[in-house]
Amino acid sequence: MKFIRFLHNLLKTNNLKLYIKYMVSNRCKMAVKEELKKLGLHFIVVDLGEVEIMENISMDQREKLKLSLLNSGLELMDDKKAMLIEKIKNVIIEMVHHSTENIKVNFSDYLSEKLNHDYTYLSNLFSEVQGTTIEQFIISHKTERIKELIIYGELNITEIAWKMNYSSVAHLSSQFKKVTGLSPSHFKQMKDKRRNPIEEIGNVNANE
Repeated sequence: MKFIRFLHNLLKTNNLKLYIKYMVSNRCKMAVKEELKKLGLHFIVVDLGEVEIMENISMDQREKLKLSLLNSGLELMDDKKAMLIEKIKNVIIEMVHHSTENIKVNFSDYLSEKLNHDYTYLSNLFSEVQGTTIEQFIISHKTERIKELIIYGELNITEIAWKMNYSSVAHLSSQFKKVTGLSPSHFKQMKDKRRNPIEEIGNVNANE
């Protein structure tokens, strides 16, 4: 680990960041690592939506990586605005689905601090490109996470409301029903509890 940190610091000025769309799970991370290894590229960090490699990447390597990632349902990104949109999505996905902490009280401050951009700019860009608001995107993901927690059955609805930072069970139930058309208790009783793939949640085109 110390050796990796040493290399990281030594080569920091030459490190290159790549941004990858639809990279939303550990399975995706493993797929990306495999493709980088095949191309002889050495990664320092492989995170959701973001990869840091030690060397510059040639046009030929980039094209090969792009094609191999497409075969895995992933997409190497070039456009700066699209990259920022993907960063917004990944910060939200990380917090809602993968963090062991409770949901942040103020997502706008959290996003602004994490991405080093004014929230108004992030919000306007997201709405313009995605056709939906950051707030709606967050609600969609929180709803899907609530479904998951209900299915697990480890927490009751009061505990889920606290974990997901709702002011009350009534608030959670109201928002859940608005998105799904079902109350949490009705959803719990269903035999076929339908859930959506993370990469499709909050995507306007995927929901049409």
